[in-house]
Amino acid sequence: MVLYFTSTVVDPPAVIYMGKDKFENEDLIKHGWPEDVWFHVDKLSSAHVYLRLKGQTWETISEELLQDLAQLCKANSIEGNKKDNITIIYTPWTNLLKRGDMATGQVSFKNPQKVKRVHVATRENAIVNRLNKTKREEYPDLVAMRLDRDKEEARAKRNEARRLAQEERKLQEERKKLKEQRDYARIFEEARKDKNWKPAKVTEDIFGDSSSDGESAAGPDDDFSDLL
Repeated sequence: MVLYFTSTVVDPPAVIYMGKDKFENEDLIKHGWPEDVWFHVDKLSSAHVYLRLKGQTWETISEELLQDLAQLCKANSIEGNKKDNITIIYTPWTNLLKRGDMATGQVSFKNPQKVKRVHVATRENAIVNRLNKTKREEYPDLVAMRLDRDKEEARAKRNEARRLAQEERKLQEERKKLKEQRDYARIFEEARKDKNWKPAKVTEDIFGDSSSDGESAAGPDDDFSDLL
């Protein structure tokens, strides 16, 4: 059995869940989601409380939501619930380390530097009561839920890949059209220049020789007297 809670201090409301005992905690450790964040009372026995993130990262959880999770952890720790000034630790589910030689429900961390802490001065009954009013008991198929989640993620990635491919094809087509337009403009300009080009004027003298610019082929010193 898994206990679910809803926190309304954020919009949309946050989903919080935890196992009823250490044996259920084992299943939650094994079948968590990459977007889950794990909470626990530091150095004391307590429930394993999880936050299922939506549209945010574990490092940007609001202070109000952190207080909800911290108070829920404290309230579900036999020893921690009786004490003031306790610490709640939290880390992404992906950072949990479970070895075969560990006791049931026990975990460690792959990277201890990736663990944050929240100080809880005292129990806040208003917060705990508000959360307990949303509590519901369910018997989910954790394996099937994780498979469905992974399938949906894979489908979303395929759709995104198709979208990006379509955008790339569209961009290539636009580039091709732009190149064709530039090539057409260049060809048109060359044709315009060819149309405006005029050859030099050529005249032909009485001997059949030709010269440009209208000048006679005969020089100024030529003598044509023998032709008379």
